Amino acid sequence: MSPTGHRDEWEPLLADLERRRAAAREMGGPEKLDRVRRAGRLDARARVAALLDPGSFTELGTLAGDGSTPADAFVAGSGLVDGRPVLVGVEDFTVAGGSIGTAGATKRARLAALARQERVPLVLVLEGAGHRATNALAVHRPAPNDLQALVELAGLVPTAVVVTGPSAGHGALAAPLADHVVLVEGDGSLFTAGPPLVKASLGEVVTKEELGGAAVHAEASGVVHEVAADVHAGLRAVRRWLSYLPTNAWEHPPTAAGPDTGERRLERVLDVVPPNPRRPYDMHLLLEELVDDGSLLEVGARHGRSLITALARLGGRPVAVVANQPDVLAGAIDVAAAEKGARFVERAAAFHLPLVQLADNPGVLAGSASERAGILRAAARMFAAQHRADVPKLHVTVRKAFGFGSSVMGQNAFGGQTVSLAFPGAVLGGIPAAVGGATSGADAETREALLANEAGGPWRLAASATYDEVIDPRELRNALLAGLRLARPHPRPEPVVHTGYLP
Repeated sequence: MSPTGHRDEWEPLLADLERRRAAAREMGGPEKLDRVRRAGRLDARARVAALLDPGSFTELGTLAGDGSTPADAFVAGSGLVDGRPVLVGVEDFTVAGGSIGTAGATKRARLAALARQERVPLVLVLEGAGHRATNALAVHRPAPNDLQALVELAGLVPTAVVVTGPSAGHGALAAPLADHVVLVEGDGSLFTAGPPLVKASLGEVVTKEELGGAAVHAEASGVVHEVAADVHAGLRAVRRWLSYLPTNAWEHPPTAAGPDTGERRLERVLDVVPPNPRRPYDMHLLLEELVDDGSLLEVGARHGRSLITALARLGGRPVAVVANQPDVLAGAIDVAAAEKGARFVERAAAFHLPLVQLADNPGVLAGSASERAGILRAAARMFAAQHRADVPKLHVTVRKAFGFGSSVMGQNAFGGQTVSLAFPGAVLGGIPAAVGGATSGADAETREALLANEAGGPWRLAASATYDEVIDPRELRNALLAGLRLARPHPRPEPVVHTGYLP
């Protein structure tokens, strides 16, 4: 053997490897990258770097694609978020419009398979044109795809999507299959087919924002859970969302110590919540007083606004909050709110987050429009989801809960509730007394008795142990912390398995 061993023989191979790696890292080339950066946006590799802990990215499939499609328009690999492992895949719009080629499709499926195999979260950043048109010119064998794998990941590991640009077709379908979707307002959009195809097939002329922007998917469809001002905020939002969740369904959510995790009386609650059940107020104000300081993260804020769904910490422990919003529809639960609530509860329960339910509603939304929209089925689905949730459930009737509105909010202590509480003055019934008396044709004496009973608050219900306790509103945080102490975490958590179907 020569003094230099085989180094001379390795040198051309290693030089070729480095040349190919460098070409892949150039993405769409200097001109396209400069255009992205001048627009104040981040290229694909910069998005990876902004999402992950510094220096933690390990790439997968760097050399996928050919010379004209570096990394086949999909930068993928593993890294860390707050020291915990995640898998990440980012569409590169500077290469073939971020479209999905054969190698890119393989990388997507590989990432999702690894997420299940290694039990780690998966984050996808979307900005692409869907399947590449030229795929039809090449013969390739049938293989599993990432959408199939995403369905199988549900409830096993957290999955998140950040939409940083237009996303169409196959790529966009990852969003409704994910647990959490963040869209960058003004840049991000989601659609089954983009504006050119819509015009060609339907004759409809529409912008990408009108077709699938924030107004469509954060407000109307509910596919998007958070809207971010820019790409940096969008990536930070996913990091924050992950902080409330376990790495997988075989682990508990991480607790967080801090200066505001202990007991305290909520003196401001008496200023926030009017005892008159007909007066509106903003439930956000009560929630911000209740939970650990700065920990409230609302999910789906622009959709189904009469119901607030949020992640938060209570005593340092992550919880899922479902609360009626008396400032919208008086807190009545419409179809959008019920569907949002059902999805949120299912996902929270899958990752072992205790459920805090704050009821203040006149029932599910009545009326012919609501019935035609499917309120019975939507409300039944929310009821079934919260009843099935095999996690600690802490219910509070803040002021009122009528009809099925009490059931979908978990009022019945025999639905698996760890604790069931009420504020003084809280009212529970099939329908409001005035309406019930009038519709039943009751005489004046009976109507008066019904109104007096309703005005009497929760005392009769407390007397029959319908509620575990009626509490001073200022004791709310401490009472819920006591409930969480009672609800000890299961020593060996496992994924949720249900039989039967939901309505």
